[in-house]
Amino acid sequence: MGDTRKPRDSGQHAALQSMPSRREWLGMAAAAPLAVGLAGAASPAKAAKLSTKAHIVIVGGGLGGIAIANRLSSLLDGARLTLIDAKQEHNYQPGYTLVGTGIWPVEKVINRNADYHPSGLNWIQEMAAGFDPQSNTVITAGGQKVRYDYLVVATGTHQDWSLIEGMDVQAIGSNGLASVYPSPQAAVDTWRAMQAFTAKGGEAVMTLPSTPLKCAGAPLKLTFMVRDRLLQAGTLAKSKVTFHSALKDTVFGVKPVNDNVLERWVKLGIDVAYQHRLKAVDIGGRKATFAVPDAPDLVVPYDFLHAVPPMRAPDAVRNSDLAIKEGPMAAGGWLEVDKATLQHKRYPNVFGVGDINGTPRGKTAATIKKSAPIVAHNLVEVIAGRQAAEQFDGYTSCPLLIREGSALLVEFDYEGRLVPSLPGIEPLQDSFLAWLMKVRLLKPAYLSVLKGHA
Repeated sequence: MGDTRKPRDSGQHAALQSMPSRREWLGMAAAAPLAVGLAGAASPAKAAKLSTKAHIVIVGGGLGGIAIANRLSSLLDGARLTLIDAKQEHNYQPGYTLVGTGIWPVEKVINRNADYHPSGLNWIQEMAAGFDPQSNTVITAGGQKVRYDYLVVATGTHQDWSLIEGMDVQAIGSNGLASVYPSPQAAVDTWRAMQAFTAKGGEAVMTLPSTPLKCAGAPLKLTFMVRDRLLQAGTLAKSKVTFHSALKDTVFGVKPVNDNVLERWVKLGIDVAYQHRLKAVDIGGRKATFAVPDAPDLVVPYDFLHAVPPMRAPDAVRNSDLAIKEGPMAAGGWLEVDKATLQHKRYPNVFGVGDINGTPRGKTAATIKKSAPIVAHNLVEVIAGRQAAEQFDGYTSCPLLIREGSALLVEFDYEGRLVPSLPGIEPLQDSFLAWLMKVRLLKPAYLSVLKGHA
């Protein structure tokens, strides 16, 4: 079995993993101002804190929940802040694709949640099992009933692996099965599977479900990178990479980005099949079964399969009155918020942040960077007896790995409009600088958001 943490010692990779090369030093110098932009400019002089005895409960201890806790701690005086989440480990999920493609060691995506909590935070180390917004209560898995004056929901998504018959997350890394979504360990095992596959070559089957998806660019990144790893290994000529999208005619929801990716894939010899929903996996037999409209199920043999789970809201949200009841987002049980203010449409003392929100786009860390300050501000306004007026435009960014040493950095809003914000980076032109942003600069920016500084 090969090294599960480090990629092959290719020339460019060696430069990236060792001391920075001259090219990297120049790139980092050029990118330094951009890093400041990503992390957020220095905060102006602090305004006086709002004095309140309100009890604010935050459910979910990922990026969104902890960022909100830190911001509220700095904005409120006298408030009680309670965080509900059992998870001890904090994972830098944007780094999973870097681990899964051999660019990062797994240690770079693992931290401790407690290290980022504000002082005075009451941490209930249980998962939320239910919400009763009519009585302003959260029910924990251990049966506690936690009453609140205000609630922030930051639970993230539920990966519904049960919808893929025969799928076993524990089997990732064996028999060509891969997925970067479940955990840091799954990302490590994905790299192990990719190494074994690219050493010999063969059929790579990449997948995309039809549900809303956190980090919707990850399946595309893995597709580009497995092709690049085949090229590096010298096995591309005897291999085939096919992307199976469950969507009707797209692989990415932003048209300019979708079209750009598809044009690149044509040039790279990557085929695309549409309306192919991954229905079942025969792990031992290395066969994937796809449901196809108006046709029998399609069984596809593979040597490497990247499985992406359908996603929905966690049961605690989906089964509560906080969930969307009508429309296309209702099936997933997503949190019903106003897409601009991120305030619940029926319960004004409830806000949502991050992946749980039933908004048109925005299930990325970049979304939280832009939206967490808005949620915190609007919540403080409501506590003060005013209207939640600050508005979020749906900003999202997605660094798309194209090959080792080159990436796209695309930024867009709710309307699917490209909204580039960083000088020197063209959104549809891959570059080493965009790669550098992804590999070296985005995690420090993420940690700044986590601490409530950006």
